[in-house]
Amino acid sequence: MRVLLLEDDHKLGPWLKNNLSKLGNVIDLFSDGIQAELAIKKIDYEILIIDRMIPGIDGLSLVKKIRNEGNNAPVIFLSALNELENRLEGFEVGGDDYLAKPFSLEELVSRMNAISKRGGQLKSINNDKINSGDIEIDLMKRVCLRQKRKIDLNNKEMTLLEYFIRFEGQKITKTMLLELVWGISFDPTTSIIETHISRLRAKIEKPFKDRLIKTIRGSGYIYTPKENV
Repeated sequence: MRVLLLEDDHKLGPWLKNNLSKLGNVIDLFSDGIQAELAIKKIDYEILIIDRMIPGIDGLSLVKKIRNEGNNAPVIFLSALNELENRLEGFEVGGDDYLAKPFSLEELVSRMNAISKRGGQLKSINNDKINSGDIEIDLMKRVCLRQKRKIDLNNKEMTLLEYFIRFEGQKITKTMLLELVWGISFDPTTSIIETHISRLRAKIEKPFKDRLIKTIRGSGYIYTPKENV
């Protein structure tokens, strides 16, 4: 399943992502509600796992907002707030389940599976392939084509390009990339993003003598596709 995980605990978040990924799920980890909201608008998640107490926009407000916008993806709340009134608040804004901390991985997985079954395996989402201009990515086979030519990308480069395409024409910050691609929920003093983007550009831009990824100094990046001729 494609799952958004919104958890600002620097130990619990990566631990959940790692263990849920081992079970075959694709987990996008966020520690900030505002950035999670941007991803929810761009990606058809099958389940949203949301901590109530997070920075940016709290979990209750986030779910209420996306429900008002017509997003019906199943939501599991995670929270140390475990009184009956707290649980009712979660259900009233549109939550499907509410799991109190601390909890076991087995219980979370069981609830995820139950929600999936209740939804008839949810909706069938065609996320196998994405296209942008003259670029096509087969997400299942992990194959990238540009102008019908195969581009050899490693896993991180492929994931980077996928998110650039999903946020096409919009600014995507370094913090967002760290969380989406590396599962790092803070902004360390590292050049890891610049290094990988440089390698990605060398593969998808240099041979075609154009520029798709624009750097916004001190802020992030914008991807603009080149349309097919």
